[in-house]
Amino acid sequence: MTPSDNEIADILLDLAHQRGVGKTFCPSEAARRLSDDWRPLMPEVRRVASQLDLQATQKGAPVDPVTAKGPIRLGLPG
Repeated sequence: MTPSDNEIADILLDLAHQRGVGKTFCPSEAARRLSDDWRPLMPEVRRVASQLDLQATQKGAPVDPVTAKGPIRLGLPG
């Protein structure tokens, strides 16, 4: 069963606040908390992340989490 947007958002924000400002995490950490079969959830996790007050980066540069190709990091905006 696919998790709701609220469930995904809660986990993303929890991870971000656990890390704190200036620290990042991989969106796969949220997906892994939601399901053992986490890879199919990655597009949904990135989509929900794009709607939250989180900054997505790739190699230190801001990116759109939905359209970025390859690994990204998420964190609270500084």
